[in-house]
Parts: sequence; structure tokens; C-alpha cells
Amino acid sequence: MMFYRKSQTTFPPSGGFFDIEKIQKEISCLTEQANNPELWNNPDNARQILQKKSGLEKIVNDLHQMQSDYETLVELYKIAPDDNDIVADIERLADVAHKAKFITLFREPADNNGAFLFIQAGAGGTEAQDWAQMMSRMYTRWAERHGFTYEVIEEHEGDTAGIKNITYRISGDRAYGWLKNEIGVHRLVRFSPFNANGKRQTSFASVDVWPDIDDAIEIEINDKDLRIDTYRSSGAGGQHVNKTDSAVRITHIPTNTVVTCQNERSQIQNKEMAMKMLRSRLYELELKKRAEEEDAAKAMQKKIEWGSQIRNYVLYPYQLVKDVRTNVEKTDSDAVLDGDLDDFMLACLQQN
Repeated sequence: MMFYRKSQTTFPPSGGFFDIEKIQKEISCLTEQANNPELWNNPDNARQILQKKSGLEKIVNDLHQMQSDYETLVELYKIAPDDNDIVADIERLADVAHKAKFITLFREPADNNGAFLFIQAGAGGTEAQDWAQMMSRMYTRWAERHGFTYEVIEEHEGDTAGIKNITYRISGDRAYGWLKNEIGVHRLVRFSPFNANGKRQTSFASVDVWPDIDDAIEIEINDKDLRIDTYRSSGAGGQHVNKTDSAVRITHIPTNTVVTCQNERSQIQNKEMAMKMLRSRLYELELKKRAEEEDAAKAMQKKIEWGSQIRNYVLYPYQLVKDVRTNVEKTDSDAVLDGDLDDFMLACLQQN
């Protein structure tokens, strides 16, 4: 119980991750720029300034709310120190504080948005497709831990087991900020459940992530740059599937970016979702372009190449999950595969 008595200090602590004063100074600087009458002479720069200011203001509001919640709980604890519900609430808030380490690291305009998550099985047939499905479950369990919601946009099942690829839309505050450093190749080493001899097997699957762009981030798309194709949906979906050409494929010709959607109930709905995905992909392409121009951002937008894995998941002959970029490792591989990914994500955010 001494932990809670000693915790009756300012929360979150000032300085470090929670240096609110430093963030407020940055907001003041951005506000001064936003009040410049000549701001909109450069619309792109103006939008970036306003989006960054809005994101930092959200960070400060969230930290102040956390402080207020903590002070309220402390007062309640003074009145009823033996109330298990109050103690449990303090413990939950401590967990929120740990996750709040991420908050001040989310500086890009899209970091506060939801995300699209794409998982692709590598070469290797059933082994890789089973690994892709394991990763699919890992990320959905991670999303559930954070209170995020998710929906399948498109899925292609494996020939025997697992999945060839899957696209999720993950909705929740800062989902993209959390997930953006998961882009890359993930390597699994284990006893093969599909090999009669039980040999050790290495499998690969890749992850791509792009932000779920909202109306606050403007992406201009010309209709003449689009090719829109319709086709019949495949896979699960009830009587509607395979009856009409409801699935939609949109190609952005200048960038050769292709998005597809088949899981909505009508062609109109599929087209709307596909356009939303296209706007998000084009935004992500612009981020990558800028990253290539700035050496400090290159690591965050690493190109996906087979064999250049960002994380190894070893289930045999020992258990170890290790991120090769940050050297963060965990020996409880079952917990990681059940969605315990926060430490890996935090380390990447700090490093970048």
C-alpha cells in the first residue's frame, strides 16, 4: 500500500516525456505562425502548421486530463484507503501513464488517426500463410488491448491453411502512431506443424501500415488519374457474394497505386471505402517521399525486402522475440503473439 502513498506527487511528472511546458511553448510558436496574415500564401505549409498545432493541443489536453483524474483518485484514496475499487482505478491509471509515454512522440499530422494494416504471407506456401494468420491474430489482440475496433476490408485465404494476405481498418485514437513502425518483414522460427518430420521451419510475412486519413488532411485526387474496375467478390459474405460485380479496384495511374475493397454490401460502399484507402495510401507515399529527402526519417519508412526482417519470433529451440532495430527482446513469446507489442513500439518511437 506504500506505493500509493508515495505516489501522491504531481502526475504525470514534469520533464522528460511529460514536459508539458515545453510542448506549450511549441504551441505558442505555432500559434504565432498561424496568426501571420501571409500564412495562406503557402497553403501546404499552412495546413501542416495547423495540423501540428492541433495535434500538440490534443497531447496537452490528454495529459491535463490524466493529471486531473489522478488528483481525484488521490483525494478519494485519502478518504477510503481500503477501498479496493479506488486502488484498482489507481493501478489502471498507472498503466495509462505508462502508455502516455507515447503521446508526446506522436508529432506527424496523421499520428492521431486510425490505420489500415496489411499483412502479406511471404514465400513458403502453407508455412508462411499460417504465420500470416498468426500475425493477424496478434495485431487484432493488440488492438483489443487498446480498446480499438477493427474490420476486415479484404482477405485472401491460404491454399491449405492460414491466409495469403489481409487488410484491416483499425479505428481508434492514435492507432497509426502506434502501428507505423511495424512496417517491415517479420520472421518466425518454430517446429513445423505441417511437416511430418517436425523439422524446424523459418517463415516470413510482411506488414504495411498507412493512416486512415480524415477530412482534416487534404489529399487532392484528379478523376482523370483514376482507373476504376469492378469484379465479383470472393470468399465469405453470404448470398450477396459472387452474384454481382460489387467488388471495386481503383488504380491511381500516376503512382501505380492499387487499392481494392470487396467486403461492403454494395458497389457504391466498396467504391467509397476504396477511395478512402487510396487517399490514405497517397498520403503515405508523400510521407515516404519526404522521408527519403530527410536522413533522420529514413529508418521509419524502411523499404520492405524479404530477408531484411525487423523482428524475429523464435519459438524453437528456445523462446525469444527480438526487434533487430532496437534490440528490445522478450522471452514470453506467447504473450507477444497474444498482442503484447507495446514495448517494441515504444522503443522504435523513442529511437526515431
